[in-house]
Amino acid sequence: MQKRILVLFGGCSSEYEVSLQSAYAVLSHLNPEKYRVLAVGITREGRWLYYTGDLKRLSAGDWQDAPECFPCALRLDRGDAALLLPEGTALPFDAAFPVLHGKNGEDGTVQGLLEMAGVPVIGCGVLSSALCMDKVQAHALAERAGVRVPRGRIFMSNASREELAAAAAELGFPLFVKPVRAGSSFGVSEVAGLEDLPAAVEAAFRHDSRILLEAAVPGFEVGCSVLGNPGETALTVGVVDEIELGRGFFNYNEKYTLETSAIHCPARIPAEKALEIQAAAKLVYTALDCRVFARVDFFLTPAGEIVFNEVNTIPGFTAHSRYPSMMRQAGWEFSALLDRLVELGAGV
Repeated sequence: MQKRILVLFGGCSSEYEVSLQSAYAVLSHLNPEKYRVLAVGITREGRWLYYTGDLKRLSAGDWQDAPECFPCALRLDRGDAALLLPEGTALPFDAAFPVLHGKNGEDGTVQGLLEMAGVPVIGCGVLSSALCMDKVQAHALAERAGVRVPRGRIFMSNASREELAAAAAELGFPLFVKPVRAGSSFGVSEVAGLEDLPAAVEAAFRHDSRILLEAAVPGFEVGCSVLGNPGETALTVGVVDEIELGRGFFNYNEKYTLETSAIHCPARIPAEKALEIQAAAKLVYTALDCRVFARVDFFLTPAGEIVFNEVNTIPGFTAHSRYPSMMRQAGWEFSALLDRLVELGAGV
């Protein structure tokens, strides 16, 4: 029998466009012989629409204007979840795959809704999603697990300029100002000196009520994909990748255009260092209660130290994104990888 999978995309998030690209790839590669897919898009305004049209309109960004869009709602009776359509049709589903990046999708909100209804989630659960979205909590737990983290200070919106300036001077320049809860580097600024601090703080507060001043870590960024359910299945790791920066830092534009940056997979590092990074990725993944899949990012310093950066619980998932690329290098082609995600999340 076909497994009925609810795939959620779009969302009320700064990462709406990225979600459309990831969803296009996922929906295009889920095997129709194995799965009955119910594609539900959430518009920027928060409307839920059942989409049965051409998947290319997701890439174009105008999917919600298609005639194959139907208003819908979820019936979340435990054990009897279904997609409800206006004419009274109920389309049951067995599991949900949130392909929603950033807030209102990757932060535990949608996961909580589904878990209340007993719907298996293909991805991390409520706790790990919330923890990984919160940079402060993620760093605290990673450090407690024995992984080094950057030095940083947290501030609320009522912080004075004097407090911020004193913390910046203590941390040293350059430093980074980040929203505590945001993805794809939205609201993140690199600050070279005190004169740039007020604008960076203002930009970060546009995305969250708490911000983080974080000391810059020398070296470059590396990442490792992890697959599995700790305590239930053996964890699988992908090949470690490396971000080569042309200038500045790996901001939103660079992440999705690579105008001046390059991603090397495998990373141009010694094999023994790659094994250390993979081991650290498993450690962080387990400490943060991750399941099914996530990408764990680190900095690798010139001295060879591994410093934790963040976990992406729903990383970019186009066929050419970092997570699938790492797994492909480890022998997992895209469709087979999606099959494995469904197995881990839906228990099939």
